[in-house]
Amino acid sequence: MEFFHTLLEMVMSFIHHTIATLQYAGIALLMAIESANIPLPSEFIMPYAGFMVQQGKLNIHLAALAGAVGCVLGSVPSYWLGKVGGRSFLLKYGKFLLLSEHDLVVAERWTQKYGDLSFFLCRMLPVVRTFISLPAGILNAHFWPFVIYTFIGSLIWSYGLVYVGVIFGENLETFRA
Repeated sequence: MEFFHTLLEMVMSFIHHTIATLQYAGIALLMAIESANIPLPSEFIMPYAGFMVQQGKLNIHLAALAGAVGCVLGSVPSYWLGKVGGRSFLLKYGKFLLLSEHDLVVAERWTQKYGDLSFFLCRMLPVVRTFISLPAGILNAHFWPFVIYTFIGSLIWSYGLVYVGVIFGENLETFRA
């Protein structure tokens, strides 16, 4: 248990220092890392940005925009990796990315049912949103609709999490008790 506590402290310290130092560019960088299949949770990044908004250090709209831009920047290389490497890449290396063949089958069903819109929906689902770009490339999603849906879905997600951070900051005394 101590290991997880220490790990969480390290992750939060990294997020804090990156956003405090680089501000909007830091938000974009952290969200790009998350969207490149590296599990750095947006659920930590964006609420902290929201806390900074509540403190008057950032603008809510620019923070959300930075989050969405970062998601697109991290998603594009992952998409192309899936497009070029395809199913064989996922079957060989997917376990290292926490993806299985079953995950690909589920994604194929979603894509068949909802088309490219499925990637918009996936951008607003915890955990799935981090890893959807690789399967999108493997499933031959149309690139520009994928980018647009990634941006819009990530913008909605970012606004929601920034708002959570603002509310947290406004009620900080409640959490200290």
